This record gives sequence, structure tokens and C-alpha cells, in this order.
Amino acid sequence: MRPEPLGSLRRSHTCNQLRDQHVGQKVTLMGWVHRRRDLGGLIFLDLRDRYGITQCVLNPEVKEAFAKAEKVRSEFVLAVVGTVGRRPDNTQNKNLDTGAVELVVEQMLILNTSKTLPMPVAEDQQVDESLRLQYRYLDLRRPAMSKAVLLRHNLAKAVRDYMDGQSFMEIETPMLMSSTPEGARDYLVPSRVNKGKFYALPQSPQIFKQLLMVSGQDRYFQIARCFRDEDLRADRQPEFTQIDIEMSFVGQEDIFAMVEGLVGHMWRTVMNVELPAQFRRMPYSEAAERYGSDKPDLRFGLDFFELQVGDIEFGAFQNTTVKAFRVPGKGGLSRKETDAWVEMAKSSGLGGLMFASLSEGAVKSSILKFVGEERFKAIFEQLGVQEGDLVVIGAHAVRKTLNSALGKIRLEMGKKFELIDKGKFEFAWVVDFPLFAWNEETQKLEPEHHPFTSCHPDDLDLLEKDPAKARAAAYDLVLNGNELASGSIRIHQRDMQILVLSKTDLTIEEIQAKFGFLLDAFEFGAPPHGGIALGLDRLVAICAGFESIREVIAFPKNQQAMCLMTGAPVDATKEQLDTLALEIQKSKVGA
Repeated sequence: MRPEPLGSLRRSHTCNQLRDQHVGQKVTLMGWVHRRRDLGGLIFLDLRDRYGITQCVLNPEVKEAFAKAEKVRSEFVLAVVGTVGRRPDNTQNKNLDTGAVELVVEQMLILNTSKTLPMPVAEDQQVDESLRLQYRYLDLRRPAMSKAVLLRHNLAKAVRDYMDGQSFMEIETPMLMSSTPEGARDYLVPSRVNKGKFYALPQSPQIFKQLLMVSGQDRYFQIARCFRDEDLRADRQPEFTQIDIEMSFVGQEDIFAMVEGLVGHMWRTVMNVELPAQFRRMPYSEAAERYGSDKPDLRFGLDFFELQVGDIEFGAFQNTTVKAFRVPGKGGLSRKETDAWVEMAKSSGLGGLMFASLSEGAVKSSILKFVGEERFKAIFEQLGVQEGDLVVIGAHAVRKTLNSALGKIRLEMGKKFELIDKGKFEFAWVVDFPLFAWNEETQKLEPEHHPFTSCHPDDLDLLEKDPAKARAAAYDLVLNGNELASGSIRIHQRDMQILVLSKTDLTIEEIQAKFGFLLDAFEFGAPPHGGIALGLDRLVAICAGFESIREVIAFPKNQQAMCLMTGAPVDATKEQLDTLALEIQKSKVGA
């Protein structure tokens, strides 16, 4: 079947525009055949574009159009001209915006045909992700994916509208830059002009946005593309997008207020949800000790309580930190179920887990003989245990290991026992992070966030005496167990920047080589400044109800950082390598 040319014909309406007021009008629609139904005397075609669906009716009396309709199949591309009619009351589709009307077709053009699709797109069905990524242009026709693309657009538009109203300027920063340490491996780009030298793709616009503050631009933002060569998982991609923000002459609370206003505007205008004017604040230490995570999911409880059990003669409690949390109504778990939780605890670094419950006023626990009934009841009172509740107890000599393991178990129990209200949006600011973290592999201090974060003003003396204990003027915005944004008040003085960098074992020569231009800029009247970056991909995924950010990126990579649609990454040709003065060194087998 040969496709017909569009010629001078143009659509007058989209497939989601026609309503009762259009009845009797002659209109032109264009789109894809979503569904075809042949009822003998009549043929019905549901025509689809990204805006919606309209039912089109073809009558045998309109011979040419009807003959074409007999050959039409799903996903053919059509142009149809006809008169809008009202559908009989008993055939109206209340699930469609156009469900009260239909188009009585008088003329049809088959603009293109379609082979049988390798995957269904008319409905949202389970399809293998590899197949979806291979045919992403078809996957994006599916209703859920089309909605996600629109949601992303609307959220980005809301950002630009709000930031413009707050006197921010959108300024682009370079994609080709020098390599700077920011916590992950850089993607390198060889230079043809300067052979043997490389650019790095930006992990973030961090240095450039600080330089924009030095330049006096005062309020900058950018919906920026960023690149990190790191191990992938559901919430990571080699290329991602962040809402990048920087402000001059501000403190932490100024940035919080601005972001709370921005996020509130996004949720109000796009999600039709009203958020609190101010989000909860939580110190990093509280998040770690109470929830076992620096990004706690606050949509449910299961808070940790530290138990004072040093006087109990029980091996698991000796020289350890012991913590417990209460799971409402789950005291009747089977041995098989508790064994599964114990295995999870062991895989997370604990020796095991202990359980207790209150049944008919009596304590039930495998460690009852070690702890005793009265002591258990005192623990139950501390935790607020009710009849039928489950108490989960963990112990470890390393507090951080205990917190992390219980944090994973808490989150999995929240999911398993359906304690999470998926309709809630629970935001919190996590503040007072450590300035440095100890890297066991390198046996060196490294920045907890990045090396441009200033020290907490109350801990400046610790920066010299005991930098591992110093807090940072850093903050994360957490939403439903996800790190939605991260930022800090920046260093804006040369000497302080050199001091912080030196704590990571960089020599003054290395500091000058990597950051000389930034240090020079700080000597020309750099203002106090701070900022934050919100992950747009993650934000859209949460709003759309997806677990993976791949669902809200138009053309993502898979978990091996490959594009299954285009085949990237691919081998370079010899000509390309010669132009760049590069040579690929093949690894030796067994090396």
C-alpha cells in the first residue's frame, strides 16, 4: 500500500479537542490508528495523537474512504476529514474527554503504513524493559510514558516560571571543561586541536556557578545536563538533569525558603497538591540514629530506640549498641518469616536479629530467659508496644553498621507490611552533615559533599584540630526516602578553600593546578554565596509514581550504560582515532 502525500491538507483540531459545541462542524484530524473495529456495516477507528483519542466512523456509502478503512491497521498514520456528530447516549464513552462526540468521516488519507509492532502500545501492559529501550520511540507512544513526558515538561516549565518571578537568571555553563574532583569518575573527551589533551564533561556546574556569583550575577539557575561515570542502578544514569541554583549574600535559611517556595509552586501548579509552607528540619545525626539513613522515608514510623541493656548477661548485648523498633500488629509472624528477616540482617552486616511480642499480656521472645519478663515490659513501655505488636531488636559493636542495617530492614518492612501511604509527600531538610568522610580504601579524608562546602560556623576550630569531627554547612532535601536535592553554603575565601582542600591530602601544587582559577577568583571580591541542586529526573519519577528514573527520561541508557536503540557506545574507526592521535590498547587474554 503506497502512502498518500499530505499536500495542502492541515489539521484543524487535535484528537482531544472535539466537544458538544463542535457538533455540525467540518474538521480535519491527523494521528495514529489506536484501535480498529469492523462491525459489518460500519468501521470505527479510534484516532490518537499525544493530546488524546477521537472515535471516527466510516460508512460504506462513502465508498473511497470506506475502502481505505478496510485496509487500515493499528498504528497506520491517517488524516481524516469529516463532520462532528453527537454519539447516541447509550454509546458515549465517559472515560474519554471526546467521548460524547465522533467524527463522521468523508475523506481519508493514509499518510503512512505500519508493520506489526514488536510491543503493544495501545494499553499499558508489562513489556520487557530491554525491548522497550530498543524501540523507545514506540514505547513513548504508550499512555503512561506519554503522560510522563508531559509531566516532565510541566514541572520544568513551573521551575522556569517561578525562578523568573524570583529574579533568577537562567545562564548556561560549559559542557567541555577541566576535570575536577567531585565524587565520581569523569567522562573524558579528547581534543583534536590539542592532541593528547582532554576535556571533562561536567559532573555538575559547581565551579562555574560559584564563578557566576563572583561575577555579580546574584541569582543564577539552570536546568543543567550532568555526567558521571559511576555504577548504575534504578536512580542513576550516566547523563542526568538537575535544577541548579546559586545565590549571593545568603545563609542556609534563605535557600530553604526559596526552595520551599519553588517546590510548593511545582506541586500546586502541576500536581494540584498544597504542601506545607515550611518543611521539617532534621540533623544528620538524628536521621542516622533514628531511621538508619541520611534520606529517611518519613511516610511511616518504625523509629529506632536505643536500649540500655549493658547489665544484661547476654552475649549479643555485650560491648555493642542495641536498638529496637516496634511494628504495629505484626507480632504473629511465622518462623519462616522471621528467618527471612534474619537473613536480610546478616546480609547487611549484623550477626542476626531478635524478636519479641506481647500476646495476651505475656512477653514472647526467644531471648526472654536472658532479658526477663519485667525488663522486657519496661522496654515495651519505652517503645509504646500494644497487644499484637512486633518488636525488632538488633545489636552491633559498630554503631554505623547497626544503623545502616536496621535502616534497610525498616524500609523493607514498611513496604512488605504496606505501612507506606503512597499518596503522601513527606519532605524534610537533613542538615549538619559531616564535612569529611573517611575512605577506608585510600585511608584518607574526602569531602562528604564536595570540596567547596564551607565548614559549619560553630566548628571552625575543629577544622584545624580534628577535621573528621567538623560539621559542614551542608543540607539535603529528602522526599519519601529519596535525596531530592543537595546543597551547601560555599567557601568564598582563598585561604579557607586551600585549608579544606589540604585536609584531603592534596599538596599546594596539586591544589593550584586543579583549582588555581577558582582561588584566583576568590581574591577579587567573592561574595558569600550558597546554592543547591535538585534532581529533576528523580523529582519527575516520584511525581509520576515510578521507581526508576529511566521511566521519565525520553531516551535513557540501561544498567550497563548502553543505549539499546542506537547501540552506543560503539567502536571508533581507525580514521577517528588517528585524527585524535589515539590508539586503543587491547587487553591481553587472561591478563
